[in-house]
Amino acid sequence: MTGGPVVSTPVRAVAAVAALCGAFALTLGAAVAGQRSPTGLDAAFETGVERALGDMGETWVPWVSQALVAPTEPLAVLTVLAVIAGFGVVRRRADVVVLAVAGPSVAVAVNTWVLKPMFARHYDDHLAYPSGHTVSLVATLTVLVLLAGTRRARLLTIGCGTALTAGAAVGMAALEYHYLTDVVGGAATAVAVVSGLALLGNAVFRPERRAKPPWSACPRRPGPGR
Repeated sequence: MTGGPVVSTPVRAVAAVAALCGAFALTLGAAVAGQRSPTGLDAAFETGVERALGDMGETWVPWVSQALVAPTEPLAVLTVLAVIAGFGVVRRRADVVVLAVAGPSVAVAVNTWVLKPMFARHYDDHLAYPSGHTVSLVATLTVLVLLAGTRRARLLTIGCGTALTAGAAVGMAALEYHYLTDVVGGAATAVAVVSGLALLGNAVFRPERRAKPPWSACPRRPGPGR
């Protein structure tokens, strides 16, 4: 299996986004560390969600909320990552396989075992910041963005990912899983960790090559007369 540059987007831009998101996640975490109650922003968001979903009636609210949260669940996330990794195997791209497997795994591990205990922000009886649901979803979306071969594909992925994450924030607020700030911190954490790992992979997997999208054509066979 061959390698190649992991990041098909501009490396400097990825590094800047990773640094900014990492700094933001740590700063926000420090602001809510040890808290067991919502911030003013969290409370306002929850009130808005209650008003928006209240008109649906008690029967439909749980169904709608679960549907909004579904993209963050393991089945959805692992299915997408399996497809990406399988694509990398078929294309003989070790860099794609490694990013699909290691990126979200490391992000979830860092979030679960380092950040949540460090900030100790609670929602009821569980550690809530950064949101693990959000880290799983956004880490997967970040892999897709980094591997996108064109600017249009990246923007489309970012747009769809933003919509999915916003929907998940509404669902988790309605189900009383997380505060809005937990979701925002989780998204920033995922982007920072996965982007950082992608940059590391870019240095490891044949750094002398110019970045190409993972689905770039295989070397052409010499034609007649060549």
